Amino acid sequence: MTFQTLDDLDDGQQVLVRFDLNSPVEDGEVQDNRRFGRHATTLSELIDRDFAVAVMAHQGRPGDDDFLSLSQHAEILSDHVDHDVDFVADTFGDEALDAIDDLAGGDVLVLENTRMADGELPEEEPEVKAETEFVQTLAPEFDAYVNDAYSAAHRSHASLVGFPLVMDAYAGRVMETEYEANTAIAEKEFDGQVTMAMGGTKATDVIGVIDHIGDKIDDFLLGGIAGQLFLRAEGYPIGYDVGDMDLYTSQWEENHEIIEEILEERGDQITVATDVAYAEDGERVEADVEDVEEKGLGVMDVGTDTAEHYADVVRDSDAVFVKGALGVFEDEKFSTGTVSVLRAIAETDCFSVVGGGDTSRAITMYGMSEDSFDHVSIAGGAYIRALTGDELAGVEALKR
Repeated sequence: MTFQTLDDLDDGQQVLVRFDLNSPVEDGEVQDNRRFGRHATTLSELIDRDFAVAVMAHQGRPGDDDFLSLSQHAEILSDHVDHDVDFVADTFGDEALDAIDDLAGGDVLVLENTRMADGELPEEEPEVKAETEFVQTLAPEFDAYVNDAYSAAHRSHASLVGFPLVMDAYAGRVMETEYEANTAIAEKEFDGQVTMAMGGTKATDVIGVIDHIGDKIDDFLLGGIAGQLFLRAEGYPIGYDVGDMDLYTSQWEENHEIIEEILEERGDQITVATDVAYAEDGERVEADVEDVEEKGLGVMDVGTDTAEHYADVVRDSDAVFVKGALGVFEDEKFSTGTVSVLRAIAETDCFSVVGGGDTSRAITMYGMSEDSFDHVSIAGGAYIRALTGDELAGVEALKR
């Protein structure tokens, strides 16, 4: 391990912990999600080990509708750990400092949204963030800093990169497990085939991953927007905008040259759909890509034959990584590709990591258990950064 973890931290101290509790908001109500459950594992351990805990986290961005106080987050977190979790509507002012002074072993306090605090934003070098009043005021109040917010670790904000420069810093359990799983492609050795299923709406992400870890992967199974653009590059009339949308054109203009280079250099590693699914009169309709004649077909999923082939590839693999959905799985009619791959992974004794924001939602949405996978990442942007080889500011600060 390249940084200190909770195993290196003596019990019973006063610790400042950074979680990522950023959550969907509906009608002003913060929605419970897997991030609370994951961070609750770290928090429960800290409580059991008699730490006095102050929690930092963020919600939304200034100016957005979901930019809210963390009062609701404290209540949700309390439910997850079955323990009192207090809240103070202040981050590093007198009210927050008084509440921190009152902490005893086993107590938990959630501080106000870090993005409401002067000095948290914008992204700047760690050395700059370490000198902010935010960091300089809070750091002396604690014995140690714990960063558990892997999913926010690509941000160079004060609460993520400033504190490790001025105090003892450790990785929480979420940070530790996410880092190990998401660097496994580069660092772990596998005996058999290594497969990656990739989709989603951002072709640039897919291309960046292929470019960075192409030497580590035997077969890329493509779907989503990127899969359609690769089909377009092979000469099929697929991956074109319908009506006034601009989902494909701008991404094609930005990426078509590198897509063509990848197909030329790594064509034997790239697997694209042989059939696709689209909506007609509200129903799922499928067509072989060889039979598609009209540009602008609104493809919603890979076809059944493709889904079955992808599932067979997964079953023959020693390790499988998933980034992004192969289709619009939120609509059950177009979930075939995504769900077929996930179910094949769940039924197979392979090492598996599933990530890419919403993709992990398909696991519980379609009756699967997260226990059937080695790791289900709660990270979006940080997961992509790890796969494309970009440094994560929060992780680098812990290593320092």
